Amino acid sequence: MPHVVVKLGAGRSEEMKQALARRMAEALTSTIGCGEDAVSVAIEDVPMAEWTKAVYIPEIEPNLDRLYVKPGYGRT
Repeated sequence: MPHVVVKLGAGRSEEMKQALARRMAEALTSTIGCGEDAVSVAIEDVPMAEWTKAVYIPEIEPNLDRLYVKPGYGRT
């Protein structure tokens, strides 16, 4: 049962976030073969001024070896 949490720089519209969540759910069901009823997707808005402190340092930097897609940036 996949549960995905997407952290985004704040400012995307509700329509964009809904479309992203739908596309991610579709990708999960078609790629790993689970049913739609097994998927949940959450989206958290993070103010860009807080991104490094709130997301990069605690979640990305210490887990680079586990990231399947790595960002092209570092601490700012």
